[in-house]
Amino acid sequence: MRVATARSRRDDYSESTRGALLDSAVALFTERGYAGTSLDEISRRSRVTKGALYHHFSGKQAVFEAAFDVVETEVKGRLEKTLRGSQPPWDRALAGLRDFIAACLDPAYQRIALHEAPVVMGWQRWRDAEDRYSFGLIKEALQDLIDAGDVAAVPVDVTSRLLFGALCGAATDIANSAEPERVGAEIEQVVVALLHQVRLTAPPSESG
Repeated sequence: MRVATARSRRDDYSESTRGALLDSAVALFTERGYAGTSLDEISRRSRVTKGALYHHFSGKQAVFEAAFDVVETEVKGRLEKTLRGSQPPWDRALAGLRDFIAACLDPAYQRIALHEAPVVMGWQRWRDAEDRYSFGLIKEALQDLIDAGDVAAVPVDVTSRLLFGALCGAATDIANSAEPERVGAEIEQVVVALLHQVRLTAPPSESG
């Protein structure tokens, strides 16, 4: 029993150390970017030794990719909560769109996931990672809209892939803009208008 407890404490300490390193990495990569951040700074901010950092990560790129995973997982969690909520599918889809645009305005997501990741990870690996995080949610939301009779029964995989590409482009436009809030608002306006054009069912206020 004592062995199991000791192992558990070591595991807890190790996980705490890794979490502190990633918190520092996210903050520094957001503030300074990949090129402007050093492993020494990450260790110092985390109050752990550089040896402890190398116990968890093989190098700077590994730290970055773990920080990227933290940021993407957080956004995915928020979108999942919205898209799998209790509202009707149409309302969930619009709320999910707003959450996605809000994520694109978040400094950590914008800097790490949209600006830095395509360069640090390479475009194809970055796109594959975005696919893992986002594509399934888009596909699920579209299927819910079809099942609810809100939109026509279209090929889900192909349509989801087109939507995914459009949203990736929108995210990049927001991140690269000198006025990201304005661009985000315009993108939301355009996407909502397009969704209303393909909607089959009238909103309750228009059906009476």
